[in-house]
Amino acid sequence: MESNNGEDYTQNLLLAQTHVWNQIFSFMNSMSLKCAIELNIIDVVHNYGQPMPFSELVASLPIHPSKFAFVGRLMRILTLSGVFSQQNDDELQEERYVLTNASKILLKDHPFCMTPFLDVILDPNLVKPWYQLSNWFKKCDTNNSPFESEHGMSFWEFASHDKKLGSSFHDAMTSDSRLASSVVVEKFKGVFEGVESLVDVGGGNGTMAKAIAKLFPQMECIVFDLSHVVAGLEGSSSENLKYVGGNMFEAIPSADAVLLKCILHNWNDEECVKLLKKCKEAIITKKGKKGKVIIIDIVVGNENGDKGSLETQIFYDMAMMIFVNGKERNEKEWSKLFFSSGFNNYKIIPIMMSSRSLIEVYP
Repeated sequence: MESNNGEDYTQNLLLAQTHVWNQIFSFMNSMSLKCAIELNIIDVVHNYGQPMPFSELVASLPIHPSKFAFVGRLMRILTLSGVFSQQNDDELQEERYVLTNASKILLKDHPFCMTPFLDVILDPNLVKPWYQLSNWFKKCDTNNSPFESEHGMSFWEFASHDKKLGSSFHDAMTSDSRLASSVVVEKFKGVFEGVESLVDVGGGNGTMAKAIAKLFPQMECIVFDLSHVVAGLEGSSSENLKYVGGNMFEAIPSADAVLLKCILHNWNDEECVKLLKKCKEAIITKKGKKGKVIIIDIVVGNENGDKGSLETQIFYDMAMMIFVNGKERNEKEWSKLFFSSGFNNYKIIPIMMSSRSLIEVYP
């Protein structure tokens, strides 16, 4: 047993204190990033076209002159967290700032801009349910999420009524689909080869399906989502892409392949089995041909993931628990879902440098 005195004990105690402090204060990284976006700091630095001196930066921001000196402290935490990179200018004796890869993906005109995702997660209506977490654990109610405990309705109902949150969520999912479609089309083209028809379940405005339809003009693609989601999108249809409204838990249009991008993590196991059974019905056509289900989602702890990816996976899992009563799953949990739904085989393909994987499931 470790003695309660001596240099090692004191050192370990101080290290523990620092670790706990950093855990307590970690929310400051995300809130500082939110502030930087609201002040347009990232785009201002980008538009400068070269390492931006601190004096030029503060003069370009929509802030009161009395706050100029405080900007340096904000930039220090943003630099430490990897949002900016700092260069020292010995001649002018002031710091200069440049963007990192992390801040570039937050630029307003970036095709995969993640700002809407930040807007959603840090929206006060999504922050408040975290204060319900301990009370939620004490209650014998497995159907409601902490979000429902706080707001009295599901996340989906709330987002349909709150235009700001609904818009941010829509923009976040669209941006994410752009990035996912870019990666999948480039790296996993073979997954779609030979597929004559595909239905993108919960496909929203069709970002993912459009990319696939463009790459495979001979493939018939359907974007399938709730009727109010696809209403008015018929004008976006093309020769091999169309929109269909409906409830995925009731029936899914028949196709050689069903695509589920970040859908199953929104639901509990019972609901996922119900949905996967509908997918299985959809991919067994009248001719008896058996297709496959293509899933893009997190497989917790996949072997190709580094510590950062695993941390992202765990954060996502907590978010699913808080907001929608869903979950992220490891391979054993995915396997149980597939076999409980009547499927016979599956293949997991980790997406390099990502927290997600591509899963092919076969009847």
